[in-house]
Amino acid sequence: MLAMSVVALAAVGAAIGAQAQGMDDVGGMGGHGPGPRGGMSMFGGVSGQMGRGIDRMLDGLGVTDAQRTQIKQITTSAAADIRSQREAGRALHEKGMQLFAAPTVDASAAESLRQQMLAQHDQSSKRMLQAMLDVSKVLTPEQRAKMAQRAKERQDIMRERMQREQRERGMRPRQP
Repeated sequence: MLAMSVVALAAVGAAIGAQAQGMDDVGGMGGHGPGPRGGMSMFGGVSGQMGRGIDRMLDGLGVTDAQRTQIKQITTSAAADIRSQREAGRALHEKGMQLFAAPTVDASAAESLRQQMLAQHDQSSKRMLQAMLDVSKVLTPEQRAKMAQRAKERQDIMRERMQREQRERGMRPRQP
């Protein structure tokens, strides 16, 4: 049951991350990230699309309207926070590009930047975890187990698709 809860929480985390990334409703996005097209394909993205992604995630779980509303509030708030943190991360990335483009690379400045990037990533990770824990409090154990099962099935489908695409391109599929 604990393993199923962890997978369910990961599904919620993916939904929040997808919203923060601003994905389109077919699961793709313009940036980088996990997934075959750079996105977390299970969930929707910005504004109305996020609502549809969360709705799809919650459909079939037997959630009440009150639960659905609470979860949407949690994920919308978390996505806004993570989006702003991601923008801060972009600024750090730009700073890194400037550091490495300089005629002489300042090793201490690069190390300082690395530490700032780690702190920024840690902050985003903590916010994501908090949102996942908040959602876990709204769902029943049975709903979380069902969500975890659906997330695992979706993960298996995506893994199979990626392996098939790699074979079709003549690449050796990665082993899990």
